[in-house]
Amino acid sequence: MTARAGAVRKAKLGISPIAWTNDDLPQLGGDTPLSTCLAESQEAGFLGTEMGGKFPTTVNELRPLLARYDLRLVGGWYSGTLLDTELEHEQTRVRAQLALFRDCGASVLVYGETAGTIQNRQDVPLARRRRLTDGEVDAYAAKLTRFAEFCAASGVAFAFHHHMGTAIEDERDIDRLMARTGRAVGLLFDTGHLAFAGADPLRVLEHHGDRVVHVHAKDIRADVLAALDRDRDSFLDAVLKGVFTVPGDGTLDFGAIAGKLAGAGYDGWFIVEAEQDPVAAPPLEYARIGQRALTSVLERAGYVIESAFV
Repeated sequence: MTARAGAVRKAKLGISPIAWTNDDLPQLGGDTPLSTCLAESQEAGFLGTEMGGKFPTTVNELRPLLARYDLRLVGGWYSGTLLDTELEHEQTRVRAQLALFRDCGASVLVYGETAGTIQNRQDVPLARRRRLTDGEVDAYAAKLTRFAEFCAASGVAFAFHHHMGTAIEDERDIDRLMARTGRAVGLLFDTGHLAFAGADPLRVLEHHGDRVVHVHAKDIRADVLAALDRDRDSFLDAVLKGVFTVPGDGTLDFGAIAGKLAGAGYDGWFIVEAEQDPVAAPPLEYARIGQRALTSVLERAGYVIESAFV
């Protein structure tokens, strides 16, 4: 969310369960129980968690489970298909998830456009992702704005996730979408996906910092990124090769990013989200690395970090 100018900037630190168990790559932590993920998230010092595939989907189950570990539900991924479906169909699909998030106090719905996506297909290389004409972006933006307004009316903010392997991936895609959508379409600012797509995270914030409503903090291993063959390697191949890591373990300048977000007036959640092989990158160890690195840069940028469950 965006704070008023001159206000005290506040940050909440959360984490994604993808470090423990990857829904798109079951071989990465597929046998890890949810209890381990939640217990270690709390142990690493996080205030909240995003939702994953192993989470219960009813309020009566989810709310007490999270309370047991003193964790808040931040929000979670929604696989949208508005590029190819009608608005009314998408509104029907999302209602149950919106109700769950609202009733559990989650702040955002993370919308990923999965129509024609290759993010979950290991047999399709990065270079073959879907691309949109200006006319297609116009039509898509109109539907997306109305969908985001529907989410807001249901009590949950809408955060659009630019994502590798999807139709909205790089800086030009983001620029076109933000220019054509209404204010209800908030931007999820994902440092790792921006760097992977060849975008400049600081320039994206210069252009769209006032639209950022949610932050995914993931780092990049530049040597792995440089060695990828985008005509052969898929997004999942890149994950398996270790392209992503947590803040403090890669090459991105999170100090500069935190400063730019503070300057844009961003208040809200910073989510450590770095899909990795849990054998090569033990989740608790890396969660602690990410938590310490984020705490350090955010405090230097002037953020007050909320640290107690209330």
